[in-house]
Amino acid sequence: MMRKKQILHASLAFMIFLPSFLSFSAEAEAETAAGKVTSKDEVVYATLKSNGAPGDIYVVNTLEVARAGEILDYGEYSSVKNLTDLTELDQEGQTVRVNAPEGKFYYQGNMKDDSELPWDIKISYLLDGQKVTPSDLAGKRGHVEINIDTAANGNVDTVFYENYLLQVSIMLSNKYENIEAPGGMIANAGKNKQITFTVMPGQEEKLSVEADVEDFEFQGIEIAAVPSTLPIDTSEMGNMTDDMSVLSKAIGELNNGVADLKKGISQLDTGAAALRDGSEKYKNGMSQLDGSSSEIVNASRSIGNALGTISGSLSGDSAKMDLTSLSELPNGLTQLANGLSETANGLSALQENYSLAYRALDGAIKEIPAHQLTEEEIAGLYKSGADANVLDQLVESYSASQKVKGTYSSVKEAFEAVKPSLNQVSGSVGEMSGTLTSMANELAGSMKEMDVSALGELQKGLAALASNYGKFHSGLVSYTEGVSQLSASYHKLHSGIAELSGGTSELEKGVGQLHNGTDELYKETKDLPAQMQEEINEMIEEYDKSDFKPVSFVSSKNEKVSSVQFVIKTESIKKEEQEAKKEKPEKEKGFWELFLDLFK
Repeated sequence: MMRKKQILHASLAFMIFLPSFLSFSAEAEAETAAGKVTSKDEVVYATLKSNGAPGDIYVVNTLEVARAGEILDYGEYSSVKNLTDLTELDQEGQTVRVNAPEGKFYYQGNMKDDSELPWDIKISYLLDGQKVTPSDLAGKRGHVEINIDTAANGNVDTVFYENYLLQVSIMLSNKYENIEAPGGMIANAGKNKQITFTVMPGQEEKLSVEADVEDFEFQGIEIAAVPSTLPIDTSEMGNMTDDMSVLSKAIGELNNGVADLKKGISQLDTGAAALRDGSEKYKNGMSQLDGSSSEIVNASRSIGNALGTISGSLSGDSAKMDLTSLSELPNGLTQLANGLSETANGLSALQENYSLAYRALDGAIKEIPAHQLTEEEIAGLYKSGADANVLDQLVESYSASQKVKGTYSSVKEAFEAVKPSLNQVSGSVGEMSGTLTSMANELAGSMKEMDVSALGELQKGLAALASNYGKFHSGLVSYTEGVSQLSASYHKLHSGIAELSGGTSELEKGVGQLHNGTDELYKETKDLPAQMQEEINEMIEEYDKSDFKPVSFVSSKNEKVSSVQFVIKTESIKKEEQEAKKEKPEKEKGFWELFLDLFK
């Protein structure tokens, strides 16, 4: 009986220790065979305090084992844990030694307490504008502001900060209303709202979320850090630079057009100045003529009175007539003829000056461009980026010049009628002067041999002359009145011409400033396509991380690293439970669990 018990105990012991021997034998064999790893992935899990202060960090390592055997991995871990099977991991310093089977092998490495992340993350909370600690927010109501500042951590290799983008996610329950998140994307997630921010590689950011909340609770902030793999499509870049070339060429053509406009405006200003000077002379001549009109009328009235007196004197008895005064008649007629001759000469000079001034006026106004600018063309000038004040002057001067051109067109017939009238009046006065001169000469010649009986005929001739001279005097009065009206009207026209000349001068200055602006604009934009291409290249260089080769976060000794990712989460903020939950009693272990504990 005793022997049977001994055999039973021996058999049981053999069964118990047989796996250990087999395992030891396998381990001994594995120690002699080196495994082969083709790639390694690292996922870094980190917990932050509610204010962003560092917490626990651990790394889940995934090794792609192509050949089973002993594998060496490296990391500054405080402890390690096998997540694939029950095989113990051997840790010595930064070296982790494991006998790994073929396939994927997982193990966890817990980072040391002083380990840090590549990013310095600071989180602050405001309630109704006042800064508060996270724990004091639980259960509160009001306007909440959550600020998240991200920057580089100078204590960690910047390779991750410079090549990884951050995706910051915040989940807000339906207790939050009036949510504002500048730069963030707000999306519905059931009854909740999810806010997502993206922080580009190498960029410091200040993120902010505001909302009104009842009974504050917060699930925390989740941050994922992954290599920047934003696809940058450069296929359309060529079209963009071509468009910029077209724009630059158009600006150059605009600059040339403004240069031509400046040249034309300069010529217009020169013509307007000449027109103003000619108009000034014409105005002065008209004023002088108008001023002398009263003298001409008075002189003509005196001549008419003299003719009437002479005719009346000769109408008496010829035998009793005193011929002493008659001898003075030729001299009076000669003086009258000379006065009319001077008047005719003055009218001829006036006609010549008027012709010169009118030709200058007509030529200058014809040089004013007849092209009517549309509202779209004027609006296009304002959109070109030129100085708005200069464009205002340009448009104002353009409107004034068009107004003068229109006014001139409406009164042009009156100007054209002045020259024939002056020619006709000058010719009539000259003809009358010649008639009086002939009469005076004939009268002076006949006075020596004149027979008193012939005075009858002289009397009749002078009576007819006196009668006809009345009609001439009436016409002369009407002419001087016309000259007076023309002089007054021309004063107004001359004011407009002077205003036009001043406007064209200001217009020339304005267009000069406009040309300076368009010239500077062209100089700044003529290399725009090349500058744009340079900016595109810089942007691609800054954000295209396609050539980035992953490196291990835990140790520079690790090779064949294919992927490193970071999963970061802050602590949640919740109200304290009124009653602590009772701890569940620990489940009693069974035989096999106790048996397996022997080998742990």
